[in-house]
Amino acid sequence: LSQGITIWTDVNGVMSADPRRVPSSYTLTEVSFNEAMELAYFGAKVMHPKTMLPASITPPIPLYIRNTFQPSFPGTRIYTSSATHSNRDKCVCGFSSIDSMALINVEGSGMVGIPGVAKRLFGTLESKGVNVVLISQASSEHSITFATTLEMAEVAKEGIEEEFRREIENNHISTVEIQKPCSIIAAVGDGMPTTTGVSGRFFTALGDAKISVLAISQGSSARNISAVVYTSESTRALRAVHAAFRLSHTSVRVGVIGMNEVGLSLLKLLEEQRNKLRSRFEIDLMVVALMKDGMEEKEEEENGRIVTLKEDGEKHNGDLDWNTCSITMEVYQSLTASTEATSDNTVAKFTPGDLSTLPQHVLSPDCAHNIIFDCTGETNVGQYHATWLKSGVHVITANSTGLSGPIKQRNAIDAVLNQHGRNVSYLREVTVGGALPVVRTLHDLLYSGDCVHFVDGILSVSMSYILYRIAPPPGAKAGNAFDEHSSNGAFQGVSFDTPCLFSEAVKEAVDLGLMETDPRRDLSNEYTARVLMVLAKELDDLDKCYDVEKIQDSSDQLFLDDECNDINTLYTKVNALMKERVESAAEKGCVPRHVSSIDVKAGTIEVKIVDVPLNHVFAITPPSCECVRFFTERHRSYPLIIQGPSAGADSTASALLAELVNLMRNKVSPKSGTISRTTSADLANVV
Repeated sequence: LSQGITIWTDVNGVMSADPRRVPSSYTLTEVSFNEAMELAYFGAKVMHPKTMLPASITPPIPLYIRNTFQPSFPGTRIYTSSATHSNRDKCVCGFSSIDSMALINVEGSGMVGIPGVAKRLFGTLESKGVNVVLISQASSEHSITFATTLEMAEVAKEGIEEEFRREIENNHISTVEIQKPCSIIAAVGDGMPTTTGVSGRFFTALGDAKISVLAISQGSSARNISAVVYTSESTRALRAVHAAFRLSHTSVRVGVIGMNEVGLSLLKLLEEQRNKLRSRFEIDLMVVALMKDGMEEKEEEENGRIVTLKEDGEKHNGDLDWNTCSITMEVYQSLTASTEATSDNTVAKFTPGDLSTLPQHVLSPDCAHNIIFDCTGETNVGQYHATWLKSGVHVITANSTGLSGPIKQRNAIDAVLNQHGRNVSYLREVTVGGALPVVRTLHDLLYSGDCVHFVDGILSVSMSYILYRIAPPPGAKAGNAFDEHSSNGAFQGVSFDTPCLFSEAVKEAVDLGLMETDPRRDLSNEYTARVLMVLAKELDDLDKCYDVEKIQDSSDQLFLDDECNDINTLYTKVNALMKERVESAAEKGCVPRHVSSIDVKAGTIEVKIVDVPLNHVFAITPPSCECVRFFTERHRSYPLIIQGPSAGADSTASALLAELVNLMRNKVSPKSGTISRTTSADLANVV
């Protein structure tokens, strides 16, 4: 008995998918005879199905596919069984496709319950020499759908119309329709019959990739699931299902607008965590477009304002090296430090474009997941959030102006999410509280059936710092000492026992990056009003009755004189005002704090400077930290409190990346034996 048959060819073996269309495909170490025949029939060109037939009969003889030009490579072993039987995550061994197909649908109420219709149909096709590749029929018998080659589609249609001429004239058959060009995507694996959820994972992957499935076919052996899709979507479909069954990583194309401190920190973080995300979550993040800000293009930027890849691997069938298909911090800084004319950068280039064309550089027809990060605080950028979502891009934003802009702009975002919410996500957690999970907690309360009555808190990190500095609570230093000791040095707090002037606190906040260089925007409560608008939208759409200006007009502003252009004059006025306010509060055993509130029942939104008792949570909230309280039906006696630091570029960038990870974990199937929820250790390792 032969120990094996080796077939020497020009490839390494049987691939998990066509490497020209799925760059991350790989050589399978072993497959069964049945799997190899299915893959060969559905487009794998390694060998013809009939070649394997003599070796597969009893007693079977192993087949080995080896590469003549790489004789040391072990190749693929084809025998009676494969690893798809034992490994749940690898229940599918590979995917293949057949292009240049046409789908023909014969439909009519006169077909229901009539014996012999299928016989006449397929007898006609046989007489015309039409080869049927795939058949699909619903149990209602109202239609029969089959696939054949493009060149035989018209022959098949003419033959059917001739055979069923009388039924068509009597409207018993209503249509004989051709859809073309089509492709058949086939999932193959011996482990599929014994693994639950295979079909669900297969079609969920196609749905997440926005693929229109035209027909479905599966035999009783369940070794093959086939779906017919449009040829224009076939490459994206192959990549999506290949990644869904963990045969490759899920590619995510990323664009970033706002290359400020947050944007640069995010770019660095995306680069640093790329390998961890690939190994832990099987997500491959590719930064493909960067835009400095949302300002209009200047004459000196005639080479373009968007940094893009010189050769986009995802758009060129992945022929590029993995390390060159993403823009890194080094690449970005090298390019922006020079001009296009003098740059020798081999990875990235300047490309003409603006806010409206940014999605074009992020989107790829062959990639299912495309994301834009908005790291700006610019109102003109927020105006494009709805447009980006409509184009099919997920938006993860730290910019609150999208949901706090004019009512027409907010309604546009709502309309896109209502229409396309299954395919795109608008993630705005970072717009409220930075890295604090304020929006997510509010969603959890509402979705679990709780009723939120009142929300208040310190929502401005700059005002939190300033008012703490001018009126620090007594005993803060002792509390910090206790935390440093009890945490074995993990806590390193900063305490301010000595108050300072308001103007000094503002300058410190500016130096720390907690507020704008011109502080009047923060002192006028513009930022706080925008944050409140985002929260109000989640609470029975209270934002419909408000806008930013209305909240500002009714709030306690520290900057009221619009004609005061001299910042030093402003400081003199406010220094005296706040000194008097601090002294007045101290007489009552209180300190002033910047407190925002939303009364859901009354429908009111307010921003006030409130005198709070020295032992109140708002009084002892550390500088540059925020604090939010939820008073709900279930939390009447003690409010649910979220407190912590929300400032800092690194913290904000981490929160933005965490949003992406949570989004993609809902898109990528978890490995068997692991829970789908991200553990604290997972997130700590990632961000």
